[in-house]
Amino acid sequence: MYRNFFKRVVDVGIALVGLPFFLLILVLLGPILYLDDKGPLFYNASRLGKKGRIYKMYKFRSMKTNAPDLRNEDGSTFNAEDDPRLTRVGKFIRKTSLDETPQILNILKGDMSIIGPRPDLPEHIKMYVGDEIRKLDVLPGITGYNQAYYRNSAAWKERLKNDVYYVDHLSFALDVKIFFKTIETIVLKRGVFVEEQKEKQG
Repeated sequence: MYRNFFKRVVDVGIALVGLPFFLLILVLLGPILYLDDKGPLFYNASRLGKKGRIYKMYKFRSMKTNAPDLRNEDGSTFNAEDDPRLTRVGKFIRKTSLDETPQILNILKGDMSIIGPRPDLPEHIKMYVGDEIRKLDVLPGITGYNQAYYRNSAAWKERLKNDVYYVDHLSFALDVKIFFKTIETIVLKRGVFVEEQKEKQG
């Protein structure tokens, strides 16, 4: 019942409560983002949604205009603290996850959930192996199991494994646990970049 109905009710309720905060962030952050390099405020990226449907995911732009598309060896998006593509403001909003707040609009549209697997690029659907595609059985989330416990520091294949674990164990209790763990992770700025995990393993 929670998976098929109440989860959506909770999503819309939280999104409506959070909408004024998003608008406040837009008013305060918008001019700063624009003045940083005179580029657009938003980065609208194509992403894989539930059942493989492609949708536009909204984010505040954290990279310079016309920045090249860099990938890690596993095909995931390159992400590093010293990434030269990031604007000065972009580094801050990436660390604090403020760049993700426009996804409240995706929730209201029904593209995303508060909690769920982070969405992949459309071309990644061809790279799924075995039951990895089952991450598409639920709506992608603004945050999720990976974001809460690893943020961006886990390798892509490890994130897929965790996504399937979430789908298999989805419940209200797990979502609440992920929600509060995400807050802790953001406040402590843990696992923002992939390199942090490599350094711990080295």
